[in-house]
Amino acid sequence: MARRTVVVKVGSSTVTGADGRVDRAYLGSLGRQVRALIEQDYSVVVVTSGAIAAGFETLHFDERPTDLPTLQATAAVGQVLLVDAYREIFGAEGLTVGQVLVTRHEVGHRQQYVHACETLERLLDLGVVPIVNENDTTAVEEIRFGDNDYLAALIGMMVHADLVLLLTDIEGLYSADPRIDADAHLLERVEEVTDEHLASAGGPGTGVGSGGMATKLEAARALMKAGIPMVVCDGRRDDVVIDAVAGNPVGTLFAGGKAAVKGRKLWLAYAGHPRGAVTIDDGAKHALCLRGGSLLPAGVVDVTGSFVIGDAIAVVDVEGRDIARGLAGMSSADLKRVRGLKTAEISRVLPNWDGAEVVHRDHLVIL
Repeated sequence: MARRTVVVKVGSSTVTGADGRVDRAYLGSLGRQVRALIEQDYSVVVVTSGAIAAGFETLHFDERPTDLPTLQATAAVGQVLLVDAYREIFGAEGLTVGQVLVTRHEVGHRQQYVHACETLERLLDLGVVPIVNENDTTAVEEIRFGDNDYLAALIGMMVHADLVLLLTDIEGLYSADPRIDADAHLLERVEEVTDEHLASAGGPGTGVGSGGMATKLEAARALMKAGIPMVVCDGRRDDVVIDAVAGNPVGTLFAGGKAAVKGRKLWLAYAGHPRGAVTIDDGAKHALCLRGGSLLPAGVVDVTGSFVIGDAIAVVDVEGRDIARGLAGMSSADLKRVRGLKTAEISRVLPNWDGAEVVHRDHLVIL
């Protein structure tokens, strides 16, 4: 029987108590639930927040720092405390943990992404519980995941998870922001993430986390494309992990369904870090989205960033909306010279042009 794998993401406001310290009693409860799943032949990956929260309390800061060097220094201190707490508390349950720190820069390169997948798979083969966090000590803003909700979604794709579970300080997705709308009600099941869902999402719920419902919806949208279900629920509810994995109604279930994107295109869509972007006109957008065509220079109206052949790039429309991701078939320098030109005109500008598309349809994924 194929291994069943669950990714459990614990938010900062859940893993830390009201005093800002790592909540060891809570981690004890989580460890017992993880052990129970492993006894049922599940493999479990824990994606944890809380390094910065743990660090700034230890460094006696009154509030979360805002400048990057202090945040990174705080993360360096807090990450030691955080993973040591997991090691000790999960160890008491007979579990072995392994620390995995990642950045978008690392998994944005295909070969490093593959190596990371292989490492995670080997850890699970060995019966280890990977404790995954973003490497806040080295990540800078332009290459950050931004929050661990999206990181959990990506890890779910990397380990081919059967379920991704986001443990947070709210019960799930509501019809409106329950902090300001008394008529808001919990949505127990979502088949598709819509613009209305995104519009109703509020900001971060607490002062110790960086995410909010909007980031969870983006994570859900990505996972649903990959055919992986996701649950958002109150992380402090008794036995919530066990109940969610058993299929009992907790929080909000974002149904997985059939995967629309697989394999390398899954990496390209959600992990590949774009080195630049091309803006396309409406005709090219129609050709890509509705006719399954390749992207040609004639449809390109603008080029930003610096990229070479084989780099991941973003494709956006004239209103700035993300349309697709692809692997560049031309460098940014060459494309800037020939954008907007018809195929027959390109060789006059680039005599050595070999007929390559800006992005071939085999190396393109529509978002």
